[in-house]
Amino acid sequence: MDSIFLLILCAFGIFIFLISLFLCLVLYNNSSYPVIKRSDKEKHFYDAKTKESIAFPSLSDGWSVNLSVIIPAFDEENRLKPMLDEALEFLEKRRNERNTFTYEIIIVSDGSRDRTVDVALKYSEKYGSHLIRVLDLKPNRGKGGAVRLGVMSCRGAVVLFADADGATKFSDLSKLEHSLKTLTKHDYLNESDIVSEMNALVCGSRSHLEEESLATRSFFRNLLMHGFHFLVWSLAVRSIRDTQCGFKLFTRRTVELLFSNIHVERWAFDVELLYLAEMFNIPLCEVAVNWTEIEGSKITPVLSWIQMGKDLFMIWLKYKIGAWKVSTKSS
Repeated sequence: MDSIFLLILCAFGIFIFLISLFLCLVLYNNSSYPVIKRSDKEKHFYDAKTKESIAFPSLSDGWSVNLSVIIPAFDEENRLKPMLDEALEFLEKRRNERNTFTYEIIIVSDGSRDRTVDVALKYSEKYGSHLIRVLDLKPNRGKGGAVRLGVMSCRGAVVLFADADGATKFSDLSKLEHSLKTLTKHDYLNESDIVSEMNALVCGSRSHLEEESLATRSFFRNLLMHGFHFLVWSLAVRSIRDTQCGFKLFTRRTVELLFSNIHVERWAFDVELLYLAEMFNIPLCEVAVNWTEIEGSKITPVLSWIQMGKDLFMIWLKYKIGAWKVSTKSS
């Protein structure tokens, strides 16, 4: 009798624990719409020529350059320089070949503790703040939060989000641009007014490298990777195989719609972006890119995957029960 009573008590305790866990997850970040916090200092960038802080434009202002490149960076003093050199070589070559082409790079330091901001500011001083701007966030927001505040400060008709590690060959931007032209039926380099007002999203993809990566990674990392892909497919995104590649090209209208609605600010923000893109029926496609693993990754195999798994469940649950809502109004 005592053993039956203990079993019932244990079962009741487990039930209460699960209910409590469920309620904690539901109540976590319980705002229906994203709460975007930004200090007054974070709304400005430093101009090395005038020695003044100048206000960033707003995403709702309309475009004034063809392309914005947003680079989130957390403690990237070592990897940022070669990535910027490669990007600038490509962009400056195009600018010299097409004198109508305009671009900007916004480096978003996400609470960096090293010399990331100093490295970025040296490039801004060399090329000018009309081409390179530095957004210094404090405290750390997470990769998704950093990218969001970067795109909210951009001037581009089209916006490229690119990781600071330089793992993706920057010249593969041409592949993404070709696919964007296919989706929109317009070339943004000549018709920025039209393309900026359309919806489209092109994702760089490493899925073609999957067999090679399986052979070089440990069994445990492969297990985590397959588990994550299964969760993404079953809970959130089905049209894109590689949701996490840090090389994505958006129209201005698309970044305004998606980034004003995302709640997740850490590693799984890409999944929520694509989940919302599917929800809004935004034209999507995936393009194979050249990718090389660069040393210095900030992802810790176990803790980061647990965080991603939790965020995936939150994305699925919050939208399913209507706790997270979407807005189609301008941010």
